[in-house]
Amino acid sequence: MVKNFTPAAALLLLKDGTVFTGKSIGKIGTATGEICFNTGMTGYQEIFTDPSYSGQMIIMTNNHLGNYGTINAEVESGSVKISGMICRNYSGQNFSRLPAEESLQDYFEKNGIVGISDIDTRALVVHIRETGAMNCIISSDITDLSELKKLLDAAPDMDGLDLAKEVSTKEVYYAGEPSAHIKVAVLDCGIKQNILNCLTARGVYAKVFPAQTPASELTAWNPNGVFISNGPGDPSAMPYAVETVRQVQEAGKPLFGICLGHQLLALANGIPTFKMHHGHRGINHPVKNLITGKSEITSQNHGFEVSREAIEKSETVQITHVNLNDDTIEGIRIKDKKAFSVQYHPESSPGPHDSRYLFDDFIAMMN
Repeated sequence: MVKNFTPAAALLLLKDGTVFTGKSIGKIGTATGEICFNTGMTGYQEIFTDPSYSGQMIIMTNNHLGNYGTINAEVESGSVKISGMICRNYSGQNFSRLPAEESLQDYFEKNGIVGISDIDTRALVVHIRETGAMNCIISSDITDLSELKKLLDAAPDMDGLDLAKEVSTKEVYYAGEPSAHIKVAVLDCGIKQNILNCLTARGVYAKVFPAQTPASELTAWNPNGVFISNGPGDPSAMPYAVETVRQVQEAGKPLFGICLGHQLLALANGIPTFKMHHGHRGINHPVKNLITGKSEITSQNHGFEVSREAIEKSETVQITHVNLNDDTIEGIRIKDKKAFSVQYHPESSPGPHDSRYLFDDFIAMMN
C-alpha cells in the first residue's frame, strides 16, 4: 500500500546537550522520556505496546521501521506505551505485508506518538553506550533549543519513578477458562498479553489484580500460585509491591516473577536494585542456566538490575541464570521457598522461544 506522506523537520535534544536533526514521524508535537535502544530486528509493534517501555524514547537499531505495517493480533496491551520513537529509515505509509491492517504512520497518529527519523542511529547508539541512558526530547513543532532545554529539564528522571501503578489495570479481570484446574493470582505491574497467553495455554485460570493490591487480597482467592509481572519504572520506588511479594512468599504460595517481578522478589529478600548504565533491550541476549548448564537466547527489556554482590552474601537467595555478555544476574530462586524469577522475558513476543520452559517449571511447582 502506498500513500503520500510529507514529514516536517524534527529535532532530538539529549540531556547532555547533544542535538540531532531529522524528519518527523507520527504526530506533530513534542515529547520527553528516557532514551534507550532496542537491538531487535523485528517485532516493533509488540515493543511499542509493551507497558515496560512506558516513559521511554526508543531507538530501533534495525535500519527499517514500518515496512510491514501493523496488525491488532501483535499488540501486548491496549495502547502504545512508548513516549516517542527514533529511527533511521521510516516506511510510514508504505508497507507490504498482506495481512497488515494499518500503516505505522496512521497507528502512531491514532495513538498520539511523536517521533523522528533520518537519524544516524548507529552514532546515537554508540553515544548512549558510552555516556549512558539519559532523558531526551523530540519536537516537530518547536525549533528553539533553549525552549526545548527548559521542557527537558522539567522531565522526571527514571531513577526513583514509580510507573507501574500508572500502567497497571484499574479493575480486576480474568484470563483463561474458569474450569481450568490451576488458578494463578497475577499482580499486574504492566503485564504483557503474551505472558497471560503462555499461562492460559498451560491450563491456568488467571485473576489479574492491580499493582497496589495487598497480599491478603491475592491469597484470599486461594490460588495455586502467584505471578508477579513485568513493568516500567524503578522497583525501589514500589515499597507496596515489595511488601506484597514478601507476604506472598512467607505464606508459602508458589511464586514466579518476570523482569520487574524479578526485581521485586529480590527486594523482598533484602537484595537491592540499581539503575544500569544503559540497560538490556533486544531479542538476542545470551543467558546461561546455571542449574542445567544450558544456554538460551532471550528477549530482554530492563534498565535496572539486582545486586550480584548482595546475592553472593545471602544465605537464602541463589543465582540460577547469568547474562553471558556482562555476567549480570538473570535469574534467582529462594532456597527455602517455592519462589523463583528471571530478569528476561521467557514469553518473548518478540523473540525466540528458548525460555518458555520456565512457565512449565511454574506449573510443575504448583502441581
